[in-house]
This record gives sequence, structure tokens and C-alpha cells, in this order.
Amino acid sequence: MSSAEGSDDGISRRAMMQVGLGAAVVLVVGTKIPRPAGDDTCSTPAQPAGPFYPKQFPADTDLDLTRLEGQDGRAEGDIVYVGGQVLDEDFKPVSGALVEIWQANKNGRYHHEDDPHTAPLDPNFQGYGQVRTDREGNYSFTTIFPGPYPVNEDWTRTPHIHFKVARRGYHELITQLYFAGQELNETDLLVQEVPEDERDRIIVELIDGREGDEAGARRCHFNIVLRKV
Repeated sequence: MSSAEGSDDGISRRAMMQVGLGAAVVLVVGTKIPRPAGDDTCSTPAQPAGPFYPKQFPADTDLDLTRLEGQDGRAEGDIVYVGGQVLDEDFKPVSGALVEIWQANKNGRYHHEDDPHTAPLDPNFQGYGQVRTDREGNYSFTTIFPGPYPVNEDWTRTPHIHFKVARRGYHELITQLYFAGQELNETDLLVQEVPEDERDRIIVELIDGREGDEAGARRCHFNIVLRKV
């Protein structure tokens, strides 16, 4: 790999964030990347939590947001498998981190009492989920592709998923995941406020599902880097 973005081992921090899960594990396990004290150049950019973090957690908070316990229905929309690793600034896995996500449904509406959007609710969409990372820092969720929604006359939010990640010994991170190729990314104020050279840390590519996935499902890989306290 090129060392143009600078590590003493000749491994680019940005390249590390862009590799797939399997390759990332190999590099993380086998390599110690020196960093200056307080260096946050690889950290995932923080983003606002927004107004729709649950005031009260739903009864079902598992990693599959497309089904609700005790109901036979399935959430409307295109299935997306979201997964990745939680890492520290040295790209070591962070195990036991609590990863929470929340998002709008297919129609761009949150299952939240303060959402003024008049789009239909989906009674089969969980809207919120949480999971703890495994020994290698891995996490995963099954959800649907979120719809855009209007904030005001001049701003429509691009499709996104909110993340909150916490682990003792690390700074809590609240951020948002975005999808590459969305036209609304170009006008979304929260995307645009992130420096251009950092946006690839929160904008991910959607790829086709693999064998065994539901027909038409897609996948995306989102690594998250936490700062140590």
C-alpha cells in the first residue's frame, strides 16, 4: 500500500478504513500503527443525534429492524444488511461496545411521537436496534433502506442511519451513515458540513447481497473508529 497518507509502517490510515472486513482484521491483528498522542485524524466524524432518538425504547430492540417480536409481518422496503467493525485509533478491535441505530422507515418517517412528517408509519418496522460488538469488534444489523424526508422548504434530508456507539474507556460517538450515489447528498446540510476529505468515513457503498441473503437485499460495510479517553 502507498504510504502517502503517512504511517511509519507504510500503511495508509484511509486505506485501512476502506478495506473490507476480512482484510481489516488481518491488518489490525498483525500491525501496530504508531500515532501521536491525541491524534484523531482517523476518527469517525461526529454528527448530531437529531430529534428522533427514542424517548422510550421499544419492547423489541434486537439487531433485526425488519421484524417485530410477536408479529408475522415484515417491514416495507428494500432490505439492507449493515455491518462493520468498531476500532480504536490504532485500528485495534473494540469488543463489547454498544452500537445503537435508529432511522426513518421506507416512507421517510420515524416511529417517534415528535416526528411531524405525515408520511405513513410502518407497523412492522422496529425503527431502533442495538447490539454489542464481538471479540473482533464486529457488529451487524438487518434493516431497510431509509426514505428521505423534508426538514423545511429548502432542505430534504438524504437517506441516512443514525449511530450511537459507547464503550467504557472511549469517547461516546454519535454519527450518521450515508449511502454513496444519492443525489440528495449534494444538498444535505449535515453531509456538507463534514470536510470533503473526511466524508468517505461516513458515506458507504451499497453492494449486492451474497448467497443466502434475501432476494434483492444489499449490503454495506461501515467501520467506526472511537477515540480513547
